[in-house]
Amino acid sequence: MKNIAILLIAFVALSTTTLANGEKTPATSTIELKFIGHYENQPVFQLNLNNATEDEYAITFRDEFGNVLYAAKVKGSNISKKFMLNTEEIGDNVLNVEVKSKKNDKSEVYQINRNRSIVEETVVNKVK
Repeated sequence: MKNIAILLIAFVALSTTTLANGEKTPATSTIELKFIGHYENQPVFQLNLNNATEDEYAITFRDEFGNVLYAAKVKGSNISKKFMLNTEEIGDNVLNVEVKSKKNDKSEVYQINRNRSIVEETVVNKVK
């Protein structure tokens, strides 16, 4: 199994909003995965599970061939986890991250694509 470092932090709950006519806003996903930066030249992602009631989630990282690189279960409400990918081991392969809720049997899949590009910019400015 490949190394994927995990850090755990607390996250504040989001509240639902009510429209003027009394209707609730359309249901938004309680699952969010986002890139938050680099640590020691490795990409770091944050997974937010914004659920008001306690639930159990299965988190699975898979490579482009379906091989499981990391799998874990977390239980609670308003969970936030950080994942640091070891790019020396996984290279530039595409990763799929599946997060599945046990309570409502709902799952979401995110795809992580890493692209590198070198940008060279030449600027000419008039000084006088």
